[in-house]
Amino acid sequence: MLGNQAGHPYQSPQRVGSRQPAAVAFTAMSDVHVLSRSAYERLQAEHDDLTTRGRIEIAQAIEKARELGDLSENGDYHAAKDQQGWMEARIRELGAILKNAEVVDQVEAGTVGPGTIVTILYEGDDESDAERYLVGHIEERHDELDVISPGSPLGGALLGHGVGHWAEYEAPNGTLKVQILAVEVV
Repeated sequence: MLGNQAGHPYQSPQRVGSRQPAAVAFTAMSDVHVLSRSAYERLQAEHDDLTTRGRIEIAQAIEKARELGDLSENGDYHAAKDQQGWMEARIRELGAILKNAEVVDQVEAGTVGPGTIVTILYEGDDESDAERYLVGHIEERHDELDVISPGSPLGGALLGHGVGHWAEYEAPNGTLKVQILAVEVV
């Protein structure tokens, strides 16, 4: 249980898409999607838009293409059907994410958790080599930063630590050590 264990100072995630208690939901970590409130709301809005306006527009494009005649050589028809397939796949993907979403509303200031921006420095590197990342789900978006998943070795090692702390994680080439230089709440 992420939110209730010692060492995890952010509040317990709110289980959004299920009536299961959060403790039960964490048995299959790959199925749980920890999202910030803003990412959850953005994904919900995208899902709502695709299942309403998006489906209507695709249906209209397919109907308009059908009116052009022979479907076997109708590029507009095939393009509209391809677009429909991509959109339906995205709707299914969003549905699965939202169904199993855990929303983290608050993270303790100065502590790495989902939805924070962390500045790290690898052991032995110069301070000018410091790197900044957003810690969160791949669906989290930030214009200027790459995203580190809390489930990744580096992301997991950083969770719960604060400025000045060192974190170690296993990488393919051995154990790496990073120092946390700054933590910002988005």
